[in-house]
Amino acid sequence: MSNLPLFRDPWAKAEAWRKNPVFTNRVMLRNLFPGFGIAVVAFTAYVVADNVYLSAKKSESQHH
Repeated sequence: MSNLPLFRDPWAKAEAWRKNPVFTNRVMLRNLFPGFGIAVVAFTAYVVADNVYLSAKKSESQHH
């Protein structure tokens, strides 16, 4: 007698793709916003540079 289970799932091969690591929630969430990390870094750099530039410009204009 074979060691196969008595009630074998005939749809197991069709449903196997759902258990593939490409379709995990973590990977799906990370790929949801692909450029978000780069955008946050670029925006932060812009805000810091703008604040430094404006503070330097204010200090120059106060010295008559």
